[in-house]
Amino acid sequence: MPWSNQGGGPWGPGPKGPWGSGPQSPGPSTPDLEELLRRSQDRLKNVLPGGSLGGRGIVLIVVAALALWGLSGFYRVEPDELGVVLRFGKYVRDGKPGLNYHLPYPIETVLLPKVTRVNRIDIGMRIVEDVRRGSTMRDIPEESLMLSGDENIVDVDFAVFWVIKPDEVAKYLFNIQNPEGTVKAVAESAMREVIGRSEIQPILTGARQNIETGVQELMQKILNDYGAGIQITQVQLQKVDPPSQVIDAFRDVQAARADSERAQNEAQTYANRVIPEARDRAAQITQSAEAYREQTVAEARGQAGRFDKIYGEYRKAPEITRERLYLETMERVLGGTDKIILDSTGASGGGVVPYISLDELTKRANPSAQQQRSQSGANR
Repeated sequence: MPWSNQGGGPWGPGPKGPWGSGPQSPGPSTPDLEELLRRSQDRLKNVLPGGSLGGRGIVLIVVAALALWGLSGFYRVEPDELGVVLRFGKYVRDGKPGLNYHLPYPIETVLLPKVTRVNRIDIGMRIVEDVRRGSTMRDIPEESLMLSGDENIVDVDFAVFWVIKPDEVAKYLFNIQNPEGTVKAVAESAMREVIGRSEIQPILTGARQNIETGVQELMQKILNDYGAGIQITQVQLQKVDPPSQVIDAFRDVQAARADSERAQNEAQTYANRVIPEARDRAAQITQSAEAYREQTVAEARGQAGRFDKIYGEYRKAPEITRERLYLETMERVLGGTDKIILDSTGASGGGVVPYISLDELTKRANPSAQQQRSQSGANR
């Protein structure tokens, strides 16, 4: 027996099977498409005058559609954006901030990149937001571990800040497919190259500024070669450390180097203080010896000249010169001693005559005069 279209098969009407009713869709059933079209036509007839479309109604519909299509070409550019208008996919002009217009789709379309926003990309680290713990930093070793020029491993975390060049927005939109991925790859490559040309000691101590400048310049050169339309504004090193497995040993080495430098500085300070003092003493001794030599030579020359003069006088008058030398010698020898004169030509045939110089007589006379003056003052 053939099945009826409305019977649902040999198990009775409706979508049933051998195990009962099949799955039923909840809610109201989907209306028929023909029913929807019919209802729409009835409503449109009620709206239009005369109850039918006619030529006038079709014209009104077309005009309204064209008006809506034309108005769809208005667009607004925010202050931090730049409108890039494309005509059938080809760049034609820029749209300045404010209200602008382009030919409606699909003739022209507009893209609105944010040209003044500073974008940031972190290399070697990621900021993880946690509801309980807040923001935490997660290290990514496959990005941060790099090899230095002296074959040491260093862990470098850094951030790159970049913006879109306002005069090269078209290059930014059409020359690179993934701007953030491109900047990240270029940043990692440039940092590895700069670290590979440097030794680990300057990297860990005072070469941070040079590394940041070198990476920024190298990144900008590569992106300009790509025609990316991107300007690198800053490269900022966040962390530069040895790997965590050997960081304790590196710290010990750094402490030893610091002690060595401190000892060398102290030794240099001591040398800078002692060496000038020794040079001053040596110069003083040299000057004293030079003065003694000049004095001795001058005295010797003076004595030699004096001897030559005395010898000339001696040749002229030997007796007188001999007597003069004797008297000068006796004067020099006996000038500072007490003298007693033995007179062998006296009346008694001999006697002792004390010799008193004029200076000694003056010294002896002065106390007696002072004593007389004091007595006369007391009598008054």
